[in-house]
Amino acid sequence: MNATLALGTYRIPAETLTAAVRRAAGAPSGWIDTAPNYCGGRAHRLLAPVLADHPGLPVATKVGYLTAPVARAAHAAGVLPSAGLRHSLAPAYVRWQTDRSRTELGRPRLDGMFLHNPEHHHGDDQAVTGILREAFAVLEETAQAGGIAGYGVATWSGFSDGLFTVPMLDRLAAEAAGSSEHHLRLLQLPVSLVMATHLDEALDETGPIAAAAERGWEVHASAPLHGGELLSLATREIADLVRPDVSVAAACLAAAVSCPGVTKVLLATGEAAHWEEALAVTGGPAIPPATLRTVLDVLAAPV
Repeated sequence: MNATLALGTYRIPAETLTAAVRRAAGAPSGWIDTAPNYCGGRAHRLLAPVLADHPGLPVATKVGYLTAPVARAAHAAGVLPSAGLRHSLAPAYVRWQTDRSRTELGRPRLDGMFLHNPEHHHGDDQAVTGILREAFAVLEETAQAGGIAGYGVATWSGFSDGLFTVPMLDRLAAEAAGSSEHHLRLLQLPVSLVMATHLDEALDETGPIAAAAERGWEVHASAPLHGGELLSLATREIADLVRPDVSVAAACLAAAVSCPGVTKVLLATGEAAHWEEALAVTGGPAIPPATLRTVLDVLAAPV
């Protein structure tokens, strides 16, 4: 089964964001992924009016990265030791930013809250373990109080760097909740033909995607076109191995959409034509695992 299409807001220009969200609201399984530092720190404020028009449209945001104005506000509120910090997962800040995000987005209950790139603290594994457990405890309290439906980790390299594993995250969430019945149920990580490690593992039923799927967690694939760079790297020959009947961009997206265990693929586009093409890909047949394996083998072959 294909993953569903979700709107990622990281690279969407502010002037096209509202129209993009309205298109996403009409998708078979709408989902908006954002963060308070997106759109130069304006993402939440820009999204709030259109989200108010679509109260049933799920939205998830993140906590971790700070813009300078938010850092100053957090420091003034006493939840950051310094206004110069640009990343924090300290419990007081996580609680403050989660409440702030709900207010800014106009949603008393968010559908997801991700810890944004915990690997920013890489270099001290024990410190990261403690930071995750304490942040999970705050998010667990918020979930139990009805402020968020669930929480998760959005990472770029945390798994590939060996900083954490799905079993480790599961254990830390259980410790934070005091029970195995916790609210950690979301994972976001890069899946593309450029960053193909997790796709490769998923095809072998190993790695974080398979481990999350075994637990019934949602897995969101970020950067399926590698920030647009994949389009300049992929060839028509490679695309034809995936799906010869669509554009190179659509074929590359189809690879991520067909990754076993992935439930949503985040596409950041303000272009109506690109969104419609992506919807057609997600609504079409899944690429067989054997075909994806062939593609990865071709990409890995020495030139």
